[in-house]
Amino acid sequence: MNFGIDRLLAEPGLRRPLAGRRVALLAHPASVTADLTHSLDALAACPDITLSAAFGPQHGLRGDKQDNMVESPDFADPIHGVPVFSLYGEVRRPTDEMMDSFDVLLVDLQDLGCRIYTFVTTLLYVLEAAATHGKSVWVLDRPNPVGRPVEGLTLLPGHESFVGAGPMPMRHGLTMGEMGRWFIAHFGLDVDYRVIEMTGWDPEAAPGRGWPLGERVWVNPSPNAPNLWMARAYAGTVMLEGTTLSEGRGTTRPLELFGAPDIDARTVIAGMQTLAPHWLEGCRLRDVWFEPTFHKHVGKLCAGVQIHTEGPDYDHRAFRPWRLQAAGFKAIRRLRPDYPLWRDFPYEYVHDRLAIDVINGGPGLREWVDDPAAGPDDLDALARPDEAAWEEARAPHLIY
Repeated sequence: MNFGIDRLLAEPGLRRPLAGRRVALLAHPASVTADLTHSLDALAACPDITLSAAFGPQHGLRGDKQDNMVESPDFADPIHGVPVFSLYGEVRRPTDEMMDSFDVLLVDLQDLGCRIYTFVTTLLYVLEAAATHGKSVWVLDRPNPVGRPVEGLTLLPGHESFVGAGPMPMRHGLTMGEMGRWFIAHFGLDVDYRVIEMTGWDPEAAPGRGWPLGERVWVNPSPNAPNLWMARAYAGTVMLEGTTLSEGRGTTRPLELFGAPDIDARTVIAGMQTLAPHWLEGCRLRDVWFEPTFHKHVGKLCAGVQIHTEGPDYDHRAFRPWRLQAAGFKAIRRLRPDYPLWRDFPYEYVHDRLAIDVINGGPGLREWVDDPAAGPDDLDALARPDEAAWEEARAPHLIY
């Protein structure tokens, strides 16, 4: 199969509209060609492309910021001599000066298929700026590595943030090219937009079910996204960022596990199985021990639960990471009603709401966890209408 960047480089006809125009690239470390050449280098080597600037999202163009919510500076690329603007530093929306540096912006970002992954919001921000400044945006499309499944509550009005660009559920099931089409339609943007589509991508094909396993190399799109298994679990485990539980940052399996020094992992797993066994299908849970080298509970031995999606137990349609992680929270709450589960700190530039509510786009998940009388059917009753509505809303924008 070919990703958008590969087609743009291989097919002169696709590049022809770029002739005589200044071209910028929005990219990160996973923005590579089939032979693992970074897209910035590959585009700079094209004689018919005039590269004038580059942009980096959260974690930077180089992926140099290991920890979460650490800003990146602007810099001049030492090889190609173009300015590299950070969209996760002093600003998160491109400034007038930045927009003046190009005519066409190529967006080549590997997403994880999750609303909270900030590259989604960065795409909206550059589309809005392009509409204001009369610039063109081309998305060089890449796979949604977790495929088409949809899960989670829809972000509520007034809960927009850098991890919540619009009313979609946690697991959206779109590629970045498709997401751009939905943004333009939903927000009524007047922007010159084009998707350089992939060829040969089948989001239902086994064993990757979204990612072409064995055909394309996985490169971390952000430092703590080391593999496909993390991507599969992420729509659930990302909620751990709003809790006092470790999400495994500072270990070699970040966002595939959760735990803390003061929980009993086996008891938590048993509680999850009692609460909602049907929410745990499609994967295998295992109790583990880990000691983070940075971030939450650094240097402390934690008992934890690891979510395995890499073995024969994985069932793509049955696996529901958002509900699975909700069951983990609920099991802890039932075992220890006074456990200090929710972390109260500024999260992604939001200061007036609990982080767990910012992450979920509203208080519904937290309120369900904290309500002693609420069971799995109650959360399903909240989420299923949202999931069905999103499936309908996204349908006109699907390309593949």
